[in-house]
Amino acid sequence: MPRLHALVTYIPESHADAVLAAIGDAGAGRIGNYSHCSFTVRGVGRFIPLDGAEPYLGAVGQPEHVDEVRVECIVESEKLDDVVLALRAAHPYEEPALMSWPVDGHSR
Repeated sequence: MPRLHALVTYIPESHADAVLAAIGDAGAGRIGNYSHCSFTVRGVGRFIPLDGAEPYLGAVGQPEHVDEVRVECIVESEKLDDVVLALRAAHPYEEPALMSWPVDGHSR
């Protein structure tokens, strides 16, 4: 059984479908005979771009908020680097927020 990681990221609603397709095509969300599996929930992302930032939205030093989608999916360990590269390539943010950690997966 492959080792799995949970992957979570936040995407502006306007780009969610494109990023989900990119990470799914790179191997995220593979569960048995299914691909591109994920869970999403809407929320509001908040940030302040600091000096040196080139923000997709907002201006340096100004608080910003944006409607985002939180995406959760699983990724086989050997595909994690490729999935993160695909996520960064498809994501509009200069520094997309993402996190991953190992998880136990059980099959029938």
